[in-house]
Amino acid sequence: MYRFLLTRSWVSLALIGLAAIPALVELGFWQLHRHERRVADNRLISASLAAAPVPVRSVTRSGAAVPRRELYRPVTAEGRYDPAHELVARQRTDAGGGRVGYHVITPLVLSDGRSVLVNRGWVPAGDDLTAAPAIPRPPSGRVAVTGRLRPDETSAATGIRERHGLPPRQISLISAALVARQVPGELLGGYLELVGTSPRPTGAQPELIAAPDPTGTGPHLAYAAQWWLFAAMVPVGWVVLVRRQRAEILAARARDAARDQDRDEDGDQDRDEDGDQDRDGDGGPGRLQCGTGALIPRRAGWNAGKRPLPGSL
Repeated sequence: MYRFLLTRSWVSLALIGLAAIPALVELGFWQLHRHERRVADNRLISASLAAAPVPVRSVTRSGAAVPRRELYRPVTAEGRYDPAHELVARQRTDAGGGRVGYHVITPLVLSDGRSVLVNRGWVPAGDDLTAAPAIPRPPSGRVAVTGRLRPDETSAATGIRERHGLPPRQISLISAALVARQVPGELLGGYLELVGTSPRPTGAQPELIAAPDPTGTGPHLAYAAQWWLFAAMVPVGWVVLVRRQRAEILAARARDAARDQDRDEDGDQDRDEDGDQDRDGDGGPGRLQCGTGALIPRRAGWNAGKRPLPGSL
């Protein structure tokens, strides 16, 4: 009944299912780990945002990566902006996510001669994407800034591909390591997302970057459940297909048996009809055959006196 399971197609289907189940389960755990990582990041971000600001030079240094425990940590820095080496990070959206523009990256030269990159905020793109956008000038003179410490951007972490041959002063990734050749002096690792400036600047300024939301966990947990549901559906679907194939085989056998039975009944009926014709045509009850081979019709009461038939003498 189930010998069809030994055919090549069904063996291949079973092997594919056996390979798919652990792969789908692993994808579910991958999404679960991403959810757990997001929850851990949210705890870290919440703690960092609630922490008191510290001097930027106490948590990062030149050529070093920002420690993970310091992500989004409020930091302070004092110095002078260097607009001559200002850069813009392309393909960035505003706080609402509806408009594309640039992030303005301005080096802040500290008292010891080192610099730290400051993301002053977002500005809209102009009609000509190859031309520099209109950027409000930073405050002149000595300023004190407060910002959130961010690590150097990478393509792996952001999904932004680093592009070469961009127009002057445009960059794809905000990274001190990547722009170190464009900024004189030493650059501290990471950069600051500007929160506030003292003294307060006058006139228009770039739109500040919104603080991250440490409450959202994303769809990773739902994705994990979906992958595990797919894994559970593989054996269920296999059983459904097997039962359907078995039902089709049984139905085909029933149809074949019915055709054979009809064929046998037709054959029996034909044989019965042939027998009736033989009895009527060769000395059946309707006529008698005499000794000469001639057929003599039988009449009622004929030869009742037991007379010999012609030719029988």
